[in-house]
Amino acid sequence: MTQRLLLGDGSLLETVAQSVSEQPGTLQVGTDDVALADSLQQRGVSVAEFDRIERDELTRLDRPDIVGVFFEDRARNVQVSEAIGAVFPEAYLVSYTGWSAAAGDERDQIRSLADRVVDPREGVAEHVSARVGGRGQRMRQLQRILRDIEHLAVVTHDNPDPDALASALALGRIARAAGCTVDVCYYGEITHQENRAFVNVLEMDLRNLDSDDDLAEFDGIALVDHSRPSVNDQLPADVAVDIVIDHHPPRSPVDAQFVDLRSSVGATSTLLVDYLDRFNIPFDAGTATALLFGIHIDTDGFSREVAQEDFAAAARLVPEVDFGMLDRIESPSISPRTFETIADAISNRRVEGPVLMTCVGELAERDALAQAADRLLNMEAVTTVLVYGIKDGTIFVSARARGTDIDLGEALRDAFGQIGSAGGHVDMAGAQLELGVLGDVEQSDSLVKIVEEMVTARFLDVINAEMSSVAESPYATESEIDAEYLGADPEVSDEQSSTDSTEES
Repeated sequence: MTQRLLLGDGSLLETVAQSVSEQPGTLQVGTDDVALADSLQQRGVSVAEFDRIERDELTRLDRPDIVGVFFEDRARNVQVSEAIGAVFPEAYLVSYTGWSAAAGDERDQIRSLADRVVDPREGVAEHVSARVGGRGQRMRQLQRILRDIEHLAVVTHDNPDPDALASALALGRIARAAGCTVDVCYYGEITHQENRAFVNVLEMDLRNLDSDDDLAEFDGIALVDHSRPSVNDQLPADVAVDIVIDHHPPRSPVDAQFVDLRSSVGATSTLLVDYLDRFNIPFDAGTATALLFGIHIDTDGFSREVAQEDFAAAARLVPEVDFGMLDRIESPSISPRTFETIADAISNRRVEGPVLMTCVGELAERDALAQAADRLLNMEAVTTVLVYGIKDGTIFVSARARGTDIDLGEALRDAFGQIGSAGGHVDMAGAQLELGVLGDVEQSDSLVKIVEEMVTARFLDVINAEMSSVAESPYATESEIDAEYLGADPEVSDEQSSTDSTEES
């Protein structure tokens, strides 16, 4: 058990002692401030009173693991820090420098004596810089935009995943604090069992839009976890967007009054944690739980494209998270149809070297594709998986990779971007391809066969081309089926698509 010793006087020591007393381990406070000693003792804190804290007096205390020295007078911090080094040389020492700008040599002395220095001037400078510097200016810009909006639609990408939903929930809180009426909106479906549990357990108030819904009631639109209208959502391409917050790199210019695109982080939820802090909006248990789960999902348990900011955001959220709620989200029941899709994916698999491709035919739940891809990627000697199926006149594709030189998002974009929408991450991607005239094929077996030939041929040709630039390709070659069978959108964007709610968006 960690033993802590805090030495000092005044309100600073009182504040630190109150905080530390709530943590596991033991705490003893040493002070010559009689009033402070009485106050802390009344709260149940163990206090050793001193006439004056000197080296010889410290020897009567229990040997601590961690010592904090927090006097208002910097000279006393130097003196007591030196004494701690002599009496408890193995203890981890945290020392306070004080506010005074004078006596820089004393500040240097403290730095030479302590393992960790608490400098209030640096802390205030960092705090102020964050609010009046570049990011602070951006927050003020966002606040001005929100104050001019009465009714805001915060729109996620189609078939939203936890990162998109959590980000929308957090931005909605910020907008309401600025005086907006807010609707969190999405197009498509929420079918993945974890995502349904996420919405239900958190009791999220969401609005499911249809492509023909009139948006005139909204005088402001914000996009989260994607960056362009009509790309991965069903908004009109020419709709005016006010706010865009996303962690995916843009494939073309993004037009909005406020744009924050930071591909250096692993989740859009990470950005919203920073926003809530900067706006001084407290984290309620529901929002904190949602944001932590959003970060967890988009970084695949902090193992994929994760940044220091993602860990810092998670650490910031943990004290506010409802872990009982989180457990209910992470342990949902799985529908029989999802298991059937996974079984079909296993049965229909075709392996070409380290590449596994499989068609599940008619698809009941599109999110089952991603779950099938995740499981098949665990197969021995397989490094790339492509799973696809047909639903409502569209071919949905989900892909996974590990330990390869292939950028999977770019590979799917090259293979399918001209006949649909495709893209994603280096190791996780997806595509959506309209069947076009193929939808008129009457026999489902014939349709599935044509789709299999087209999808696998296009994908293998791209993989072969990419691998040939690194080494001789191990894959078999096939002739490409003419793309005229598919109805391609002439305005197809190369922005990444979302074939399920936990991956590409």
